[in-house]
Formats: sequence, C-alpha cells, structure tokens
Amino acid sequence: MSQINILQEIVLRKRNQRKNTKELQISTANSIVEGCYVQIGGIDQWITIRGENRNNPVLLLIHGGPASTYSIFSPLLRSWEKHFIVTQWDQRGAGKTFGKNGKDGSGTITFDRLAKDGIEVAEYLRGKLGHKKVILIGSSVGSLIGIMMAKLRPDLFYAYVGTDQNAPDTQNLLYALTVNALCGAGNTRGVQLLEKMGSNQSQWSRKDFDKRNRLLVKTIKDVPNMITDLILPSMLSSPEHKIRDLMDIFKGMSYSLDHLFDELINFDFKKYGMQFELPVFIFHGDNDIITPTELASTYYDEIEAPHKEFVLIKNAGHLACFARPNQFLEELIKRVHPLVYTSIN
Repeated sequence: MSQINILQEIVLRKRNQRKNTKELQISTANSIVEGCYVQIGGIDQWITIRGENRNNPVLLLIHGGPASTYSIFSPLLRSWEKHFIVTQWDQRGAGKTFGKNGKDGSGTITFDRLAKDGIEVAEYLRGKLGHKKVILIGSSVGSLIGIMMAKLRPDLFYAYVGTDQNAPDTQNLLYALTVNALCGAGNTRGVQLLEKMGSNQSQWSRKDFDKRNRLLVKTIKDVPNMITDLILPSMLSSPEHKIRDLMDIFKGMSYSLDHLFDELINFDFKKYGMQFELPVFIFHGDNDIITPTELASTYYDEIEAPHKEFVLIKNAGHLACFARPNQFLEELIKRVHPLVYTSIN
C-alpha cells in the first residue's frame, strides 16, 4: 500500500469502520461477543472473546510486538469465529491495557511476567467458558511468550501453534538474509548501515534494532507488507479502536520495548529446552524475512514433542495468519481442531 492509499484509508476511516462493524456482527443463538477488563496479574487487562458457538474450541492468540496488539485485526479473523472461539488479550503494557493502567500502573514488564499473565488469561478463559483446555497460538514476539506458557503449563493447552516463530540464530542467518534482501532491493545505503552495526545483534543498541527492522520492512516484496498492507489499514478501519486507543498502542509499544529489549535481543532458547509435553505446530509464512522461515524450520527440526507438524503458509511473509487468514484457518481445522475432540474422547 502506497502513501496515497494510506491517505485514502484515513479519509475513508468512518466508512470502513461502519463496514467492519457490520461484518463483525454475530447473531447465532449460542454465540459470545465480549470485550472487557479482567484482573490479571494484579492489574486490569483487556480481553476480547468472539465466537458463533460457545461449544467450539477456544483459541488464545498471543500477540507480538512487543505490545503490538492484534485486536485491530478482528475483521480479518471473522471466518475463524465460525469454527473457534477467538480470544485476544492486550498484554501488560499493550493497547487498551496500557491505556487503562499507564506507565505507573503497568509495573515491571518482563517475559516471565507476561508468560505468567498469559497463564492467568488461559485459566480465566477455561473457567469462564467451561472448557477443559484452550489452543495456544503465539505470533512473532508472542511466540516467545507462547513457548514459555507451553512449558510452564502444558496441561492448559491442547496444542501450541507458533507462527512468525522466533527461533535461535546461532549462525547470524538473519543478518545475512537482511544483507541479501537489501542488496536485492538495490539499497546500498542500507547495506552500509547494517555493516556498520555489525552481525552480532546482542551488541546492538535499541536504535540499531529499530533501524534494522525498518530496513527489513522496506525490502518486503511479493507478499503482503506487514506495515502498509496489514497493520496500518487494520488500525485505521478498526471499529473497536478510537484515535486515543491507536495512540495508546504506539505509546505502549515504545514503553514495552524499553523494558523488554535486552531480554528480546538475548532470548535464551536453551533455558527452555526443545522438549515439549504437548503437540507443537509451526505455521509459518513461506517468505518471512522478519522471523526467517529457514530459522523456524531448523528450530522445528530440533523440537521434541508428542506430535509436531510444520506447515508453510503460501505467499505470506510476517504476520502470516493475517496475510492469509483462510489458509491458516484451513490448517487449524485440518491439523489442530481434531486434537480437541481426541482429548475429550
């Protein structure tokens, strides 16, 4: 999406919001549509629950970022709500949770704290909806929180589904892929900037990290761009987010990255190990250069689990479940959905 198209989205914001409001309506007899603050980890945190049938399996989607709330994408997941109860949670320091609590009320944000909050959310959903377990989906940075949750309480989840899966990068593959992408895009200045930063990201500053990400986003081609095609249009057309809510999203992202940057850049996969006590699925964009597909595949190969599967989401980069929601849903129905009923029976 070009800058002109983004301006058009702004101009047409009200119309697009009305359109999405209509599309998001659910009128089935046994449906659930809720959005409210729930006491999680000692503070009010925003949770949405949407589905056409309360008896359908529950999906808990852990958003990325840090603090890039996915509730803006609800219209893209409308078809999922026919088959699942889709639950989203604005994490501590993110979105409406950050707007409610601010900096002073958010407390110290760590991955451990977010994972423990996530466990509380899963327990809340299980009790409220009367389900034995939920299906856990972790996306991007949320995939780190997701694997921590899956390790801490495998008894709460039918399966862990990682998408945009963060993975160990012992050979600095991401650096090499970034250089190649910049070269392919003819961005000589970008290559020079990256070479100046060096290949060891553990020594990068937050400014370096942000700069690398901006360079990468600009090189995305042949698949939906995570910023211009997915995030910005969804923000501007979300009927559930006022301008103040959108400002809180950006503020929360900056605040949360301040807290989580060192942990994120040095995340220790060895600490959590490669053995899982529940089924593990990786649904990954086939052309993801933000969390490289090759790294996710290598990580998958090293995982030990009672059952595991790796699936490529076709013609997708980062944020694959929003770029190609229909294929993602098909894979969930085909591969993950049956586990719920196998467990029940």
